[in-house]
Amino acid sequence: MDTKLSLHLYRTMLLARRVDEEAVALQRQGVLPAYAPMRGQEAAQVGSASVLDTSRDFAFPTYRELGVALALGVDPVEYMGTHVGAWHGGMYDPMTTRFAPINAVVGGAVTHAVGWAMGADLDGTGGVAMTFFGDGASSQGDVHEAMNFAAVYRLPVVFLCQNNGWAISTPTSRQVAGGSVAARAAGYDMPGHRVDGNDVLAVREAVRQAVARAREGGGPSVVEAMTYRLGPHSTSDDPGRYRSAEEERDHAGRDPLTRFAARLRESGTAEADLTAAEEHAAEVVARVRAELSSSGDRPGEELFDFVYREPTAALLEQRRQWREDHADA
Repeated sequence: MDTKLSLHLYRTMLLARRVDEEAVALQRQGVLPAYAPMRGQEAAQVGSASVLDTSRDFAFPTYRELGVALALGVDPVEYMGTHVGAWHGGMYDPMTTRFAPINAVVGGAVTHAVGWAMGADLDGTGGVAMTFFGDGASSQGDVHEAMNFAAVYRLPVVFLCQNNGWAISTPTSRQVAGGSVAARAAGYDMPGHRVDGNDVLAVREAVRQAVARAREGGGPSVVEAMTYRLGPHSTSDDPGRYRSAEEERDHAGRDPLTRFAARLRESGTAEADLTAAEEHAAEVVARVRAELSSSGDRPGEELFDFVYREPTAALLEQRRQWREDHADA
């Protein structure tokens, strides 16, 4: 095991866990209007994203890929800025970070990734698209069309399914025929790999092979990371209504963060290094809280900017009325 790499992966996973916990707290306190927690999926996200080459590859996330964002170097305050409900969404630069804007359409990012991959293939850049989606999204027609299109044209795409066991309140067994997303890859004449999504090194290796294959012209692959959503689907969800406490306790014992920390200790990693990782995460979390809490509201008049290249008469009238209504505000 590469000690330096493993410690870096652990630090990123730990940071994702702590920022995620803080985001839930901020939502409960009214700073964020809503949030989709990713606790339990740190290994699947950090392990897969760590393979990408940010000089030429691109990641296409859903609304739950905090770990991917951090692994690609996205500033956590800028990432969380997407969740404050401002008109501009996040503050990070997708072109610099190679992390596309957050996509709340179920399965929507998958088609975007395939389109980007076709452009990369035509340009000959050697770039690879990696798209993230859940087991629930795998039932969307868009995902079928994207996989079929990518396979027909042998595009450089890695389809990364995080199978966290639940499509909101519907278990995988009731919405994925056959129970395996990876097995579907055979129908598109592409490799499909199922991997322990709670083992960051196993995820990294499976994705490394898929990325290398895509980069060498071998076409797309499906990697299904079997993990578990330890928290709710979103901050408006109550998982206690559809899954048992016993099930949650069982999966908590397979927590990817605690598992990897134990593995690092067994391999000789100093306790001081793990403590330093906690201290670093605490510093970042404090900055996230301070900067998000003090960010303030965007000027209301911006609601009318950047809607159309040339504003319509109706939009101009709405802006005029808004100015009148807020003249004394």
